[in-house]
Amino acid sequence: MAQKRNRTPSAELSGRRDGVRSSAGPKAGTGAGTTVELDVTNVAHGGVFVARHEGRVVFVSDTLPGERVLAHVSDDAHASFWRAETIGVLTAAPERRDHVWPESSVDRAPGERAGGAEFGHIDQSFQRELKRRVLTDAFARMAKIDTDVEVEAIPTAPDAGPDAASTGTGWRTRVRLQVAPDGRVGPFAARSHHVVPVTSLPLATAAVEAIAPLTQRFPGAAHVDLIAPSDAVARIVVSENDRRGRPKAPPHAVVHEIVGERRFRLEAGGFWQVHARAAETLSRAVQETIDGDEFDPRAANLDLYGGVGLLAAAVGDRFGSTVRITTVESDARATDHAAENLSEWLGAAAVTSRVDRFLRELAEAPAAERRRLEGATVVLDPPRSGAGRDVVDSLVDLRPRQLVYVACDPVALARDAGLLRERGYELQALRAFDLFPNTHHVEAVARFVRAS
Repeated sequence: MAQKRNRTPSAELSGRRDGVRSSAGPKAGTGAGTTVELDVTNVAHGGVFVARHEGRVVFVSDTLPGERVLAHVSDDAHASFWRAETIGVLTAAPERRDHVWPESSVDRAPGERAGGAEFGHIDQSFQRELKRRVLTDAFARMAKIDTDVEVEAIPTAPDAGPDAASTGTGWRTRVRLQVAPDGRVGPFAARSHHVVPVTSLPLATAAVEAIAPLTQRFPGAAHVDLIAPSDAVARIVVSENDRRGRPKAPPHAVVHEIVGERRFRLEAGGFWQVHARAAETLSRAVQETIDGDEFDPRAANLDLYGGVGLLAAAVGDRFGSTVRITTVESDARATDHAAENLSEWLGAAAVTSRVDRFLRELAEAPAAERRRLEGATVVLDPPRSGAGRDVVDSLVDLRPRQLVYVACDPVALARDAGLLRERGYELQALRAFDLFPNTHHVEAVARFVRAS
């Protein structure tokens, strides 16, 4: 994953016009520790909101548009913007509600608010509206594409309570508890490495919350993972630190997940979608997003960043066992599991490789193989940082017929959509799903095709 630069959550920066910074305006280092009253006007990417104070943009947490809040300035290192934490709500927006996680409430000191539920004080339907705004704004700014898309709610977890749909709770099948120096466990506070002890985990499924060791201590551990696979009882996996205080590789343990009629084998500590309904939702979305008229089962179809083969399987289940597809993943254990998960399918192959390296090697393939790539459908599900310029350039050089891009970060998706558009691939379809209720995260599935 590429190193992230220190960037703002939004392009709305004071003192800038058309990307040029004005020489006049506010200076850095003049506000930290102060308390200000702010009128909140908009949402920014990253779970924060936009206000202005004396000509400067302020990114403030734990509020929402339409509110007037009292905020503590926590970061004034940049001349163009500050960061602040809400410490009091002077005028509440109609969409504000009591936080679904009391330990994250604005009533607590900012440094003692549990992280991971930064939208928990906002009505569910308005959460989805805010996510829609972030997604469409990112496409307009970064890809120069005007689009509008509804953020779709998805079904609740099988064991969720009766209020889960309206509260956005009871969906996480995987929760990581951090471990403090004294062995206590809990989530980190937002934007910090301070462990906040909690008495509940409302976003977790009932099975996960039932085993949560919230009152126990784990001295010397790196973190504690709570995992509830769909075909087994929930389990606790403790990861220890090595002699230098760094987390050891997670212990080797295999679990299974059921999606439709398929059973997927994976590492207990490996990647899997955390919402109980996410895997089936994304599998179906990929199947529906692929243009069947443009799909060639004999082409060199690809599933990039393929994990244990979830989306490759979705392609095969739609188009049949004669489909040829190669799933590519850098994690060797995940690739081993993908090979087994897809073993009944003769046209499927699993390759352990970095995606950028794999694509560069394809560029040197024989002419016949490159022609098969030109007819291919490529599914890619990159990490939060996105595919990036090198991967996009390599994909475009291979000229696949269509790309189906699964994204967990709207800004990274919009950036890559802009790169694809510059290189002759147009956006044909876009859907978005609320796979992470009560957080700012949103999942999207987009399809791009060659313009000619």
